[in-house]
Formats: sequence, C-alpha cells, structure tokens
Amino acid sequence: MFIKIHKSYRTVVALADKDIIGKTFSENHKHLHIRPSFFQGKEITEEEAIEVLKKQALEDATFNIVGEKAVRIAKKAGIIKEANIAKVQNIPFALVLI
Repeated sequence: MFIKIHKSYRTVVALADKDIIGKTFSENHKHLHIRPSFFQGKEITEEEAIEVLKKQALEDATFNIVGEKAVRIAKKAGIIKEANIAKVQNIPFALVLI
C-alpha cells in the first residue's frame, strides 16, 4: 500500500492499494484514475498507515482512499464508516473532508 501526503492550504492524504496504482476504473458516469503522481508515495505497512491516518485526522486533513486494503485500514483507524464507501467496478473508495 502507498501513502502520499500533499501539502497545500489543507493537507490531503492519498492512500491506495499497491496493485491498483496506475489503473483506471469506469462504471456508468463514475471514473477512478489511480494516478501514480497522486497516490504513489511511500510504501507502508498497515500499522504505519493507521498511525499516519489517525495523526492526520487530528491535523484537519482530507483523505482520498482507494482499494480494498486501504479502505479496510481507514475503517480500522476510524477515518471512514461503511456509509462513506462507494465502488466503481467493485473497487472501493472514500473521500473524506473532516
């Protein structure tokens, strides 16, 4: 899994499963582009991801989470709930503005 933290007026945390980086998924009017330039940062473990997500939530970050593992970890970290999750071609994703 990869995490990349983008700094601007507000921090954006991008978390994605390693195996979907660089792919595009489309279904009806929805499209997911898992761009390496946005998502491919540091490769991290589940424990590291949970720690970073919790810390960034306290810092008022926003989150862009894509993939089975990434979504599961974000749920475990308390960042998202089942109701926040959508899917495109069975790929789960969540956008969180805290």
